[in-house]
This record gives sequence, structure tokens and C-alpha cells, in this order.
Amino acid sequence: MKTPAKIFSCTQSETLSKLIANSFGHPLGNVLFSRYSDGEFQPSFEESVRGARVFLIGSTHPSSENLMEMLLMLDAAKRASARHITAVLPYFGWARQDRKDKPRVPIGAKLIAKLIEAAGATRIITMDLHADQIQGFFEKPVDHLFASTIFLPYVKSLKLDNLTIASPDMGGSKRAYAYSKFLQSDVVICYKQRTKANVISHMELIGDVEGKNVILVDDMVDTAGTLAKAADLMIERGALSVRAICTHAILSGNAYEKIEKSKLEELIVTDSIPSKKDHEKVRVLSCAPLFAEVMKSVHNNLSISSNFIT
Repeated sequence: MKTPAKIFSCTQSETLSKLIANSFGHPLGNVLFSRYSDGEFQPSFEESVRGARVFLIGSTHPSSENLMEMLLMLDAAKRASARHITAVLPYFGWARQDRKDKPRVPIGAKLIAKLIEAAGATRIITMDLHADQIQGFFEKPVDHLFASTIFLPYVKSLKLDNLTIASPDMGGSKRAYAYSKFLQSDVVICYKQRTKANVISHMELIGDVEGKNVILVDDMVDTAGTLAKAADLMIERGALSVRAICTHAILSGNAYEKIEKSKLEELIVTDSIPSKKDHEKVRVLSCAPLFAEVMKSVHNNLSISSNFIT
């Protein structure tokens, strides 16, 4: 008898989870969250998951409650005798702590990976990790999806002449080159120096953008300081237009204000993190069909390689 599939959502990702479940062709399972007055909470599956392949959907962006929800749901599924437990993490939070960049600091991304496995995950599906090596922090299989399968058709639909792909920093150059290879375009790179996290002291542009329509490519946008500064610099250097593609729209602090004041024509993101508000410069493309397709393939033991463009 085939193992049944069950899909459940953490509270922070309910909107996306409903879209994924709809694309998958299976209703969301019922989870009840009991909350105590001090903030402690307890998830409870209100249906049997014994012997099932369980998909638990939830991004683990701060606050840490979002991560704790996922851990408790994984543990509940394990203790309820689910046969396979897949943690579906559209956004893998704490991923910027992927190495020791100075003494006496944690490697937070590895800690989170170990917590997810210890809680009961037998497989992980995620998208556009901040650093590829995070896959190696897990001992369980990781399906690392690329949002390029979502963004590239949209970029092609814009039919931009003299297109140039840009990376907002040296670390994103590999991603930028992957996009440029598919789009057969030039590449430029921004070199930036930081005084501390989220604060840029200096930025320089490596490459020519004069007369070009530029698309910045990055895995996430947090305060939008880098994107705003890069867009303004490129317009100063003669670019015709500047757009940005960022998979995970964290958009913290006064990010929306920076986007509004910047020379950015458009910021294109996915719904991996719930949107805080609508903005005329921000276009959201859903990642639900991509996750649903991969989840179907995993459930049916089929290859997922057709879902990769870059």
C-alpha cells in the first residue's frame, strides 16, 4: 500500500502553505496550537499521521518562535509515528551565520541544521540558501531549490535590451554568472565594505553599466541598504534602469522607505516570507508551484532535476 501524504503548516507560513497544498492537490491537515499566558505554545495534529509521509511547511525567519514551531511540529510528527517527515523550509533562517568570521562566535546555521534533524526531520526541502555549504551541515537529504526557475521566465517577459546582470557583492558573483549564462548577458559586480552588519561604508562598481538595463540578483533583501546604494550608483554611472531580484524578502527596519527613495525601478521577490505590506515597487512571484511540484516528486520517488534551471 502506498504511503499517504499529509501536509501541515506552521502559523507563520499559512498563506503560502495553502497555495502549496492547492497546487499539490491535497488539503492542508489540521493542526491545533494551544497557547499559555506566558507565550509557551504546543502544536497538536488533529488527525492521524501514523505511517504517513508528512510535509511540514514553515520558514524559520526571526523571531525564534518560527523556528520553535517547526521544531515542535517535527517532534510531534516523530512521536506520532509518521514514516517520513520532510521539513519544507521556503526560507532557511539564521543562514548568514554559516562560518566563524571572527573569534568566539557561533556557527548558527549548523546549529539550526542539527536541531532540525534532532527534532525528527528525515528530509529537508529549501530554496536559495545563503551559502551552498549549508547543505553539508545536514546528514539527511537536502533538496536545495533555485528560485531562478521562477524569476527567469519573468525576466525574459520584460524583453529588456542591453541587459546586464549584477551582483551586489563578491559573494553573489556565482549566482549572477548563472543568471547571465542563461540570459546570455554581461555581468558587473559591486564591491562593498561594511563597518558592521547592515551598514555599508563604501561601495565600488566593477564593470560598465552605461546604456544598460541592469538586474541585481541576490538571495535575500533585509534592510535594502545594499540594493538602494547599488541602484543609485549604477544610475550615476549611466544605467538606463535598475531592477533587483531577491528570493527572500525580509525587508526589516525602514527597508520600504529606502526602496521608495532609491532609483530602483522594481524589486522582484518570492513569497517565501510573508509580505509585511504591499508596495508599488515590490512585485511578488509565488514559489508555491515550485515547492508543490518538488513535493509531489519526492512523494512519488521521482527525479526533481527538471525543476532546476541554474
